[in-house]
Amino acid sequence: MEYVLEQADRYFARDKASTLQSITSDSEAVRLCQQGNRQAYGYLVKAYMQRAYYCALGIVGSHEAALDISQDAFVRAFRAISRFEPEKQFFTWYYKILRNLCLNFVRDRKAHARSFSEINDYEIGRLSDDEQNIDENLERKELRAQVRTALNSLKPQEREIITLKDFQDYSYKEIADILDIPLGTVMSRLYNARKALKAKLERIYP
Repeated sequence: MEYVLEQADRYFARDKASTLQSITSDSEAVRLCQQGNRQAYGYLVKAYMQRAYYCALGIVGSHEAALDISQDAFVRAFRAISRFEPEKQFFTWYYKILRNLCLNFVRDRKAHARSFSEINDYEIGRLSDDEQNIDENLERKELRAQVRTALNSLKPQEREIITLKDFQDYSYKEIADILDIPLGTVMSRLYNARKALKAKLERIYP
């Protein structure tokens, strides 16, 4: 986050004092930020940096790239914050910036090989290794590896929709707003993505 805030200093000559604890909503943070208060932007970064990272990881598949791209997206969003429309949701607006950067990365690095390797232990199925049965632990680890492989082989758009719905728990309506597509398109895209994932897993476990 410090990197993002340091970059923000280049766009505001003075830092107006503010206490993050006094900010209670995204809209308040955006309003203060538009007035030139970079500390208010720190509230938004803290609120969404983890979510942004996992959304980026779901598209680009690389831990380092997801970190870099999500930070870059925060910097770009800060630069454009004066154009943000208050009636909109901040993360929905930010995600469009993040998504464009992710898709550019995928286009420029078609040969990227790493994928969901970093998302495995934290998210995929929230599988735990706490069981005492060693055989069961090994089966769970193998399952995680196979799911990672299957997810990695999906198209970026398919990984994106599965990440938003199944890993980030967004509603259909929220996804429609984030991706700026009709609700029906969200449902059909998710259906097709899950179908593709299921087909790949069935090849592994016939």
